[in-house]
Amino acid sequence: MDSKKLEILMTAADLGSLTKASEVVGYTQSGLTHMMDALEREIGFPLLQRSHNGIRLSRQGQALMPAIREFLQANANLENQIRTIAEEKSEVIRIAAYSSIAMHWMPELLYRFKRLCPEVSVDLRMVDHALEPFELLESGQTDMIFASRQHYSCCDWTPLYDEQMYAILPKDYPLNGRSSFPIEEFAGQEFLMPYGRFDIDVRSILEPMGVQLNAQLCRVDDETVIRMVGRGLGVSMMTELMIRGRTDDVLCVPVSPRAIRELGMGTHVRRTMTDNMMRLKNCMLQYLRDRG
Repeated sequence: MDSKKLEILMTAADLGSLTKASEVVGYTQSGLTHMMDALEREIGFPLLQRSHNGIRLSRQGQALMPAIREFLQANANLENQIRTIAEEKSEVIRIAAYSSIAMHWMPELLYRFKRLCPEVSVDLRMVDHALEPFELLESGQTDMIFASRQHYSCCDWTPLYDEQMYAILPKDYPLNGRSSFPIEEFAGQEFLMPYGRFDIDVRSILEPMGVQLNAQLCRVDDETVIRMVGRGLGVSMMTELMIRGRTDDVLCVPVSPRAIRELGMGTHVRRTMTDNMMRLKNCMLQYLRDRG
């Protein structure tokens, strides 16, 4: 018996709605409907009664629900016991992080964490795609992510840092004494869009202001985009971690009005953080406080 299907059945029954349940568990409504239909075929009789007012347990479903709750509790106890024993043996925390975060934050974070928890291994996976950490988290392939905020219902999000956006301009760009770059000035210019769905963060800033980009997607890394700007091939916009240590050949000025993307840490809403995962989280929070 698939405990996941039974958990979703219990959630849907408690909420009285597949729509509400889909928002809680992170599935589409059609996906939940197919899952419940499959569960009913497996059991051999209907568990839910559907109407325009929502759903409720059938007579058979009501009769089974106490046993289902008991089964799920016993299953949770078993998983907790397995996890406790496994952690005592050797815990591995799997992390997925943007390359900019992995480069500038992770070495110090892992150094601090290793001093605190020398027996715990960390498997760090560096990604260049804005949505990949969330997809890995959703599929259970990673335990913690460090990324920019995106709209994924599976993610329990902890804000960490507001990362400022900068205009990336050729050295001879006529700033005329300005210390910032007006966002509306991007309109009509050849805009080199960093790869890996960074356009999500860029467009969330520009579109509310009505700025239409002449955007060229660059399937190259951030450093190459910066070098292309340096050769006068266009302009771009990046964050402070993306450009750190790479600005010799270009002008980098904050955009105005001030724009940021929120960096944070995510764990799965339906998976309990281990004590060591909590210690790693606290290490990151302390590290960012120390940086000021």
